Amino acid sequence: MENNWVAAVQLRQNVSHWRTLFYLEQLILKHDAAAHCIRITQMANGIDFFFADKTHAVKFVKFIAKVTPMRCRHDQQLVSNPDNFKFTFSVEISPVCREDLICLPPSLGNIGPLVICTQVTNTIALLEPHTLRHCFWDSRQYWSSSFKSLLSSRQLVDYLILDVKRVSCEVDIRGSKYALYDACVTRVSDFGKKYRIFNTRTHLGHLLSRGDHALGYEVHGTNNCIELKNCLFPEVVLIKKSYEEKRQKKSGKPRSWKLKSLEMEVDDSAKGKDDEERSAEYEQFLRDLEENREMRTNVSLYRNKEYQPSEIAEGDDVPYIALEELLDD
Repeated sequence: MENNWVAAVQLRQNVSHWRTLFYLEQLILKHDAAAHCIRITQMANGIDFFFADKTHAVKFVKFIAKVTPMRCRHDQQLVSNPDNFKFTFSVEISPVCREDLICLPPSLGNIGPLVICTQVTNTIALLEPHTLRHCFWDSRQYWSSSFKSLLSSRQLVDYLILDVKRVSCEVDIRGSKYALYDACVTRVSDFGKKYRIFNTRTHLGHLLSRGDHALGYEVHGTNNCIELKNCLFPEVVLIKKSYEEKRQKKSGKPRSWKLKSLEMEVDDSAKGKDDEERSAEYEQFLRDLEENREMRTNVSLYRNKEYQPSEIAEGDDVPYIALEELLDD
């Protein structure tokens, strides 16, 4: 089966992590989008899907376009006569990911320059965290501007919430709730030492209380965005509430749920590369599903037979997925 494919779809994303590809894998499984795939190979920088029929590859590319901003280049190669071709679809996924901090150029409208990517479907949702102004960019709009992320998930810093004060009431933006609060925070790594206090305005005020932890970005040390040099900007931008300290108490205990995976080979170029980082990112992906109900509505979650209900501590404030949401394996 090594060479009997007719069309290949190469999924690539120019980022340093696999969070988007983990999510795409679950969308593909839920919609059975790779049903006609004869081989799947994990590469060092993405995933290759092979098909025995060009029309199946085209259908697969159309599916990817429905669930994420992407662009595609189509090539063909004559492999034998008469007119026997192999087709390659090179799919580039937008490098902008959920929870990225973005510095928009002024030409892109009345928002920013600092915005957070709050969701990626076939559109990119952007939110200005200190005003709640927002916008949505479809694939065509994104690729015509191709803005890039200033900071991404691997650069998140753990902060301790020292105080919060409400600025505005809770609002709903396409099903996601936000509320503006002023917050005083300090780095968890500095607490107990000679620590520095940062004052910031956050869209997460309705979720945060004194003593909570939150993950965010340090903007004051960032100097690679020219738009920030000519405007006032917060020193810290909070991205999400963190449950890490509370999760550690449950470390090693099985979840009530599990995911299925695509059956794929691992190319030699991908073997042994960043395995620990990828495992940590997959664990973070599982936590994202637990914390984000909207995100997991697009994913099929299955009951874990090894799970014992008594292992959930009531009132421990750690997000978990109710048994009623799970499918039988």
